[in-house]
Amino acid sequence: MRLKALTKIVTSMVALGKVKRDDELIKGSSQEGLQKLSEHHPLIIEGMGGYDTRDPSVVASTIHDQLRKHWEKTSPQKPPILVTQGDPLEERGISAITRIMSDRLGIPRILIYLDPSIASYHAPNADRYGVSYEISFSVLRDRLHREDSKIVLSITNVVDEYLQNKTVKRLAEGNDKLPDYYRDFALLQEITKVACKKISGELTVAHTSSALSEFSVSSFYRVGLDLGMIDSSEMVPFPADTHVSR
Repeated sequence: MRLKALTKIVTSMVALGKVKRDDELIKGSSQEGLQKLSEHHPLIIEGMGGYDTRDPSVVASTIHDQLRKHWEKTSPQKPPILVTQGDPLEERGISAITRIMSDRLGIPRILIYLDPSIASYHAPNADRYGVSYEISFSVLRDRLHREDSKIVLSITNVVDEYLQNKTVKRLAEGNDKLPDYYRDFALLQEITKVACKKISGELTVAHTSSALSEFSVSSFYRVGLDLGMIDSSEMVPFPADTHVSR
């Protein structure tokens, strides 16, 4: 019995040691990512996942044209870097589009991912094509909190308000409420944008569609705008009259 108890203690200590080492590696890697982020102009592209039936090459071409026009008027003062948020590789949708965009622009990518304690599947499944650096969500959030202790709370409160309003509407229409994970990914999306802007001093946000579902995670893009933390001049809208083949 004593041997079994001792074995359990040793096993627990080894497991705790591994967790501590993993945390240290995550923090170390994330700090390098934060430094790299401060030296670049963050480009964030938001849109539908793999359920987007459109040709990603055509969508990327439209975004590229819109981005070129936008940067002709407001040129980045630092070299651009494409910020991705852990979407898994799929044939269509945001992950396919961001791959094409990074290639066409010839720029590196930096990955922001949810910590295992929030979503254990997120980081392992993230597309790492062209990714030079990675930052955990908790490190990015804590950095933003140190910049201004009220920002994270303000974003969280408005995300929760949006979720409540969307839930009320869905239930009134006879639909189920939004899945619990929506909150995590909405916070990831909005905190990432605001933190990138704070750290770099610059930001560009592009959308892959002019018609975002009001019940999609992407629809939470209004949070940063409503709080005045993201400016409409930093947004690159997808043209409403664009016909993209499906």
